[in-house]
This record gives sequence, structure tokens and C-alpha cells, in this order.
Amino acid sequence: MKNLPLSPVGYLTFAIFGASAVQVHAEELQVAALNINKVEVASKRISDTKPVKGYQAKKSSSATKTDTPLIDIPQSLSVITQEQINDQSVQSMSDAVRYVPGVTASQGEGNRDALNFRGSGVTTGDFYLDGMRDDIQTYRDFYNTDRIEVLKGPNGMIFGRGASGGAINRVSKEAGWDPVREIKLTYGAYNQKRSSIDIGNAINDFAAFRLNAVYEESDSYRNGVSLNRYGVNPTFTITPTDNTKITIGAEYFKDEHIGDRGIPSIGSGLNNRPYRLQDYQTFYGNAKLSPNETETKAFNVMIEHAFNDKLSIRNHTRYASYDKFYQNVYANSAVTNNAFNVGAYRDTTDRENFINQTDVIYKITTGGLEHQLLAGMEIGTQKTNNSRFIAGTSENIPNGFSALNPTYRLPINLNNQSRNQTSDIDIFAVYLQDQIKINEQWQAIIGIRHDQFKTHYDNIKTNQIIEVSDNLISPRAGLIFKPVENLSIYGSYSLSYVPRAGDQLISITATTSSLEPEKFVNQEIGAKYDVTPNLSLTAAAYKLERKNVAITDPANTSQNMIVDSQETKGAELGIAGKITDHWSMFGGYSYQDAVFTKSMIISGSSYLAGTTLGQTPTHTFSLWNRYEFNEKWGAAIGVISRSNMYALTPTTTASTLLPGYTRLDAAIFWKASPKIKVQLNIENLTDKDYVASAHTNNNITPGAPINGRATLIYNF
Repeated sequence: MKNLPLSPVGYLTFAIFGASAVQVHAEELQVAALNINKVEVASKRISDTKPVKGYQAKKSSSATKTDTPLIDIPQSLSVITQEQINDQSVQSMSDAVRYVPGVTASQGEGNRDALNFRGSGVTTGDFYLDGMRDDIQTYRDFYNTDRIEVLKGPNGMIFGRGASGGAINRVSKEAGWDPVREIKLTYGAYNQKRSSIDIGNAINDFAAFRLNAVYEESDSYRNGVSLNRYGVNPTFTITPTDNTKITIGAEYFKDEHIGDRGIPSIGSGLNNRPYRLQDYQTFYGNAKLSPNETETKAFNVMIEHAFNDKLSIRNHTRYASYDKFYQNVYANSAVTNNAFNVGAYRDTTDRENFINQTDVIYKITTGGLEHQLLAGMEIGTQKTNNSRFIAGTSENIPNGFSALNPTYRLPINLNNQSRNQTSDIDIFAVYLQDQIKINEQWQAIIGIRHDQFKTHYDNIKTNQIIEVSDNLISPRAGLIFKPVENLSIYGSYSLSYVPRAGDQLISITATTSSLEPEKFVNQEIGAKYDVTPNLSLTAAAYKLERKNVAITDPANTSQNMIVDSQETKGAELGIAGKITDHWSMFGGYSYQDAVFTKSMIISGSSYLAGTTLGQTPTHTFSLWNRYEFNEKWGAAIGVISRSNMYALTPTTTASTLLPGYTRLDAAIFWKASPKIKVQLNIENLTDKDYVASAHTNNNITPGAPINGRATLIYNF
């Protein structure tokens, strides 16, 4: 962390804070001498602001980098609140998004969070923490998360590269002056044991602390699969002046688990089906030889200063070090004549991120128009080291292993290094945004961002160095019409780029390095209606185009060319909040028509025009309902449903169709005393056999059978 740079505006922020601190301490000494007690600190009130009530969020800064009411954001956005996370006993990222329309969870090879937004393709890199990139391939825990904001549609103006179909931003729990003292204990099916603590308090009028920690160990409905994880996250909030706030946090998190790539398919090519889905326990490969481990160390500092009611500045720095190791022994083919291929490899990744963002926000009125101007700059570096080891010359060891006895017990020696590579990414970006209030009925937002994205890639195994510099221009525009205060109708345009280095910054080759970055363009119309102060309805229709896709040049099969070839047309409906004082609801419906628009060959595989894109169901529906019978008792019922989808985009020779399903969940809540709450969550109430997710045509995760977990929450 030595010699980590700050942007020029960042240095200005520190200078402002320092001068202000000296001034305020002098004033405080004078006040103390006069025996005058300050009753209230303005910044304390700001830090304790809660933009969420129940299942309904009112505001967000993820989509605009400013504190904006959701009804005034021209983009589809779902917020999973703290109350919803608790009520649903959310255990993973895939659990978190299961009630969010337009987002599908992917398997991620059993070692990482992976999501598909609007058929744009599976992403493992579009994850953010408090607006800062958090893109290592790992599983995330929510022990220190206040809420999860799911943005749908590309928005390069806010996030820079990536966010091709959307992004996930976790908002951290922050130290404040309201006392927090909570212990949570969970015991569930398959020997799940989890404990967490959330404790915080004021140190004095100018400083507060908060500590979140978690420990969990559990087995699984899948034979041989288990996890062990623990983490600690202390945070401090300091307000040296009424107009200055400093938030400091650090995290250590360790995740150890067995990588589970599920079951293979059965068939000989087209429209294969999952193999023996009812036998959901069987591990194909070897669980003991599939360990996964990720260690995360991170440090965050945010400094905010308001010069007056119109001008403020914010500087945010995040340093994170990720150390990841995983090994897989798994099914690497379909089952044919009761036999399948076993694959194996070992992979290690070390990543170091340093990112600094500075935003200046200025409110001004000119010519009868109210402007909220945002000017910002981001600088950063991302250094990645990755290597992989296989047995012999391929991952298969051996061919034709028996599916009737699928535990691989033969010796394995992963000693052949198939890749050894590093990438150094330098990021420099500037952006400008204007949120304009034209009158009481009309608002607009326009913005533009320029990213200079420099890649230094070193293939150590082949002694090949590739240098690429991308200059990305990402505009956004939105127009909002509010016929009444609680209803907005909007139209928007946005785009984002994914450079050839890919989600994980190591996908570049000599062949693709000269190609333009992939481009994702989103056109959207929608409406947001606050039916009551506690209930919101949303609707959106969109067209998302994927452009600059690299395909094989039919005139020269040794070369690539780029074409515009994928398109998703869709619609979404959402609901969040309280139907009555006793009845809360969250969920939605999505329709997605995601297809190839041209026939083509990509990496040797042929695709036909009109082919449905993989992991993109045409229909999804989800609805969670909680009802309070009285002050002590409550219950909830949830339904999750999706139509058929392909595990991967079908080629002319291979595809696996995953059947649709409908699953029911339930919960019971008991407030035993003012300090003690007990809840019981039951998943898959009807014990449905179904496919939860997939990674490839032959890595398919069966859903868990009926299971439950009990949680005790003690506030002291």
C-alpha cells in the first residue's frame, strides 16, 4: 500500500479537512471554556439518515452518484433491504436476487458469484461495494451489508467498464450514533451453524464505531460439500466539523468450501436434459479433491465535506487484496452409455485493487432550471496474477468414467502448468453529469464519461507481452415526466463497454487485442408509481443490444471479425412495500426475448440466427409476502417460478435444456420479548425437484430439497 496515489481533487479534500479540523478544534476549546454544550451535531443527523423502510427503499446513490429518490431515476433498479435480507434468511448472492426480475443466478463453477442481467451474458465482475469495484471471483457474505442495490441495464457513465447488462452494489453497514447491539444465531438443515454480531455506539459527539463479525460452518444436501467462513469488519465514523464526515473501514474475510459443479446432462447433442435430477445428492467427480479458498483483505476511507448547501466534495479510496485458490475434479461431458469424462485442474489468482474516486457536487439555478452538477474523476490500478495446472495435456482424466459409480478415486497429479499470466490495468476516468429539474413535471439527466483503460498483459508461459490502450466514451441520457408527484414516466439511453481483457482482466489474446471493446447499448422506457408512501410499483420495457462481438471471419478462418449480433427485448414489473399496515410484499415479473440476430461461428462453434441465448428464461415470476398477525406473530410465503432455459446458448450440434419450475418458500416470525426474536425459514416447501443454476451444458446444480433453518436474534 506504499505510495498509493490520490487524485488531485483527493489531495484538495484532505487539505480542506485539515484546515476545517484546526478551525473546529479552536472553536470547541472556546465553547468548552464558556461551558456551552453542543446538543446536536449536524453531520450526526446526516450519518443516521435511513433511506429504507421495510421492503421499500426511497433513495439511492448507486445509479447517479448523488442522493436521488428512486422515482426520479430513469433506470430499472431493485433494492433488497436489510429487513428483506433478514426475513428471507438470505445466504448467498443467488438467494438475494431470486425475487428480482430480470436477473438470473448462474453456477459460477461452484467457486464464485455469477449473474446474468437481461441476457447480456454471465458476469463475475460487475460487483461493487459502496460504489467501488469489488470484482474478484468469490462468494460474498452479507453480514456487514445494509442493503443490496440491483441496477439493470448498462451504465458505463457511473461504473466505467463492464456493467454490460447491470450491476450489483452492496451498501455497507456504517457506524452511527444510534446504539446497535445484536447477536444472531442460526441452525439449519445439513448441520448449518452460523453466528454473527453487530455492535456499535457513539464514542463521543464526534466519533462512532461499529463492528460486524460472522462465523459459519455447514454441510450440504450435496454429498461431500461443505463450507467454512469467517469475517470481521470494524468501521469508524468521525465528524470533525458540522460539515465534514470521515468513514473508515477495514475487512478481513476468509471463505473455504468445496467447489460443486453439480451433475452432468444426458444425451448425444441437441436438447440434452439433466442426468438423474432426482438423485440430487450425488457428486460427480471427487468432492474431497475440490477445495476452494479465498482470503480478502480490504481498507476503505471516505471523506465528505459540504462547503455550503450548494457545494460539496467526496473522496473515496478502496484498497483490496484478494488471494484465491481452487481445484476441481468434476464431470466434463454428457453421460452417454452410462459413461462420462472427468475433468480436473488447479487454479490460483492473486489480485490487488487500488481505486480512488473524487466527486464534486454543485447545485445551481440558471434560467429557471435547477441543476445538480456532478464532476468526478477515478484513478486506479488492478494487478492480477493467475496460473492453472492440469494433468497431462488436457483437463480430462480419464475418458469414459462410470456414471453408475461417479466418485473418481484414481490417482491425480496436477503438475502440468497450462497457463501462467499477469495483467496490470491502469484506469483513469473523468465524468460529468447534470440532473436538471425543468419544472414540477419535467426532469432530465445527461452525463458522459471518458475512461482511459490501459492493459499490460504478460503471458509468462509463452513469453508474449501485449499492450493495449482503450479510450471509452460512455454517455447516458434520461427524460422524466411527472404528471403528479408520486408518478414518473421515463425514457433513457445508456451504454457500457467491456474491453477484450474481459470480466477478469486476463482474457486478452494476440488475436483479440486489436479488436474494439464489446459494446452494450440499452434503450428503456418505464414508469414508477408510489401508490402510497409505503408502496411502490415499477414497470419497464427495454431493448439491450450487444455489439462488437468477436466471431470467426468466414473469408479467413484464422482471423476474427466483429459484428453486432445479440439482442434482448424485454419487460419487467416490480412491487415493493406495504399493501396494508400488516401486509408487506416484494417481487416482480420479467419477460425476456434474447436471441442471436445473425448466424455466425464463435471459437469454432456455429450459431444460427434466432437462437435463444443461454441462461435467459423467457418468463420469471417471484413474489414474497409477509403478514403480521399481531405484535408477536407473523408469517411469510414466497413463490419463485421460471420457464425453461438453455444452460448455454445452443450451437448447431449441442445444447442442454433446463426445465422450468415453481418453488414455494415460507417463514414464521415470533417476537418472544422486546429483545428476542425467533424465526423459522422453510425453503422448497413442496419438495420440488428442479435445476437451480448451471455453468455449462454439463455443470448443472440441482436445487435443494425441502429444508429449513431457525434463527435467534438477540438485541441487548
